[in-house]
Amino acid sequence: MTQIPSSSVEEFERLPFKEFTQNAYLNYSMYVILDRALPHIGDGLKPVQRRIIYSMSQLGLSSTAKFKKSARTVGDVLGKFHPHGDAACYEAMVLMAQPFSLRYPLVDGQGNWGDPNDPKSFAAMRYTESRLSRYAKILLDELEQGTVGWVPNFDGTLEEPSLMPARLPNILLNGTTGIAVGMATSIPPHNLREVAKALIFLIENENADAKDLCKFIKGPDFPTQAEIITPANEIGDIYEKGKGRVKMRAQYIIEDGELVFTALPYHASSEKIYEQIAAQISAKKLPMVSDLRDESDHEAPTRLVVMPRSNRVDLNILADHLFATTDLEKSFSINMNMIGLDGRPRVKSLKTILNEWLNFRRATIEKKFRFHLEKIVSRLHILEGFKTVYLNLDQVIEIIRRTDDPAKELMDTFGLSEIQVKAVLEIRLRQLARMEEIKITEEMAALSKEKARLDKLLNSPKAFKTFIIKEIEEDAKNFGDKRRSPIKTRKDAEAFSVTDVIEVEPVTIILSANGWIRTAKGHDIDPANVKFKTGDQLLCHLRIRSDKPIVLIDTSGRAYTLFAHVLPSARGNGEPVTGHLTLAPDTTIYTMIAAEDDDLFLNGADNGYGYIIKFSDFLTNFKNGKAVITLSQNDVPMAPLPIPDVNSDSIAAITTSGRMLIFPVNQLPRLKKGKGNKIIHIPASGKSQNSPEKLKFLKILPLSSNLVIYSGKHFLRLTPGNQQDYTSTRGRRGKLLPRGYRNVDHLEIISPQPARDDTD
Repeated sequence: MTQIPSSSVEEFERLPFKEFTQNAYLNYSMYVILDRALPHIGDGLKPVQRRIIYSMSQLGLSSTAKFKKSARTVGDVLGKFHPHGDAACYEAMVLMAQPFSLRYPLVDGQGNWGDPNDPKSFAAMRYTESRLSRYAKILLDELEQGTVGWVPNFDGTLEEPSLMPARLPNILLNGTTGIAVGMATSIPPHNLREVAKALIFLIENENADAKDLCKFIKGPDFPTQAEIITPANEIGDIYEKGKGRVKMRAQYIIEDGELVFTALPYHASSEKIYEQIAAQISAKKLPMVSDLRDESDHEAPTRLVVMPRSNRVDLNILADHLFATTDLEKSFSINMNMIGLDGRPRVKSLKTILNEWLNFRRATIEKKFRFHLEKIVSRLHILEGFKTVYLNLDQVIEIIRRTDDPAKELMDTFGLSEIQVKAVLEIRLRQLARMEEIKITEEMAALSKEKARLDKLLNSPKAFKTFIIKEIEEDAKNFGDKRRSPIKTRKDAEAFSVTDVIEVEPVTIILSANGWIRTAKGHDIDPANVKFKTGDQLLCHLRIRSDKPIVLIDTSGRAYTLFAHVLPSARGNGEPVTGHLTLAPDTTIYTMIAAEDDDLFLNGADNGYGYIIKFSDFLTNFKNGKAVITLSQNDVPMAPLPIPDVNSDSIAAITTSGRMLIFPVNQLPRLKKGKGNKIIHIPASGKSQNSPEKLKFLKILPLSSNLVIYSGKHFLRLTPGNQQDYTSTRGRRGKLLPRGYRNVDHLEIISPQPARDDTD
């Protein structure tokens, strides 16, 4: 193995690995930022877009030329200027041709170039044909007039323009999006006529502020005709900061009693919106909608039809709900980050962009004028030589015929320059006629006039300003169009609540012991006669209205919320409740309740603790529920009991050892969740036995009601007077029931009968 001499090793550059990686990543970052992802403020183009346009112009693909295969253009771009992937290059070209992606397309495409629902559904480059659009003229017309710098291509064999001499601020007109390293850009498109008016106003009023400019530029102007509903003051703030969000909303009409959406937000897909609405219909969240159709075609690119079930449906409210829940309303994030004239990326305000672009345009026009002036001076110089020749034509011919070095002789005789002599010697004999002398005189007069005009424009700020204004006005007239995105003042969209969209009717909810749930219409059904799967039976049922929420409570003390409209019909066996809820392992639904939001319930557990809770505090939007009662190991929650009158009702609590305590309900606290306070005292010794004492029954005792205790075949009836023996304050031990009644099977509350009126 040959060893490298130590002297040779020392010749190599040595860098710490940390420094090398930092430099490498910094170089890569700068390349991505400056040469790939961010546009330049001058022409509003990324390098790949600039190279595509230049290559197409070199191929002669102007807006009036015949279409040429896109593969030819892509091949030219890759081979000469942009040595990257052909797919990425073609995709960039496609975006420049799609009228729904670019406000003013730069490429005129023929064939399948994608559609708004799927912008990437375009045909391969071997099938499509393309040429430059009319609008591309504003980027190319002055390219060969000394307006921009030229740089070597990637292999140094050709030159390409470093920028395009844009006659309008394409950076605002078409906008762009891109992601670099550590930064991104998202510039919305704008209306050409509005931007032109703002430019002219800024030229004439240099001290104009963003508020003045917003009188002309109302907001972005997207390729689609969706409404912009962001308030004007918020749009003004966005233009001052260069960042923000603009909200768009689809346009719709009501046609033959149907809701028809005719324009979607920028970058919104009718297919995705169709799926979003269909999913709501499937989930029974839009019971007033009978059908949904996508009638979009070539004649009507956007036509999404929503059919109501009846003519009683308020279609405007329905549209409002769809705006709030689907992509029919969408936001566009604005981040006006671009490479400025100083070569640095920065987020710029609207006024900064317009001012900086005007500086770019002034410099471009000045270069163009000086380029033409130089050409005119050079031509006049040659014409002066021609004029001298024609005034001394015989002598010139004689010198040419007899002299070995006519060039030197002509220079010495007539004081001509080398350039003039060279041009004279290249004149054809047939041009030595009287008519040519007249043409020379006329051309010199015209060129002198043009030179005077250019000198005036260059030396007169007022004339220069007038020229720029006229140029902008002319381009606005030639390429401008009406605003597509109307700016409207709309209230915020609101989604329906569940109760707004379901049909209100009496229903019976049936829950089985194995956790199968279903709903039956009406209250006349007898849950005891409903069939269940083998080994299953009725756990509980509710008779409610279909617009009321149902609260289910599991054995761990968590509450869940369901609505009747999402439950299956009672014609079958129903569905497992776990299909609607996410229960923790080893837990099951214990009971279910329904009530008005402000109704009060006694919430307790067999550990002897409890509290008062409002029904609304049980409700939750989370599929995994929420904890409402805190339990220790082996504790079991008890079914919440409705409290008719918290100020007069009492609580009857009976333990497994046969002790009963009665006390006023209002002695318990009102909580939203937790363990609560002690209802009845259960000694710690009782809890440690093999069969620990537990709270067995809880009942709400209305004022003056009777309490009937059943034990086996016997029952004990306690009138309000007899109940006093067991009445005390909350948390007491309670009193033992008489022998024979301590093993309580169930309790019955008999409310007092209203007093009979015997008056005649």
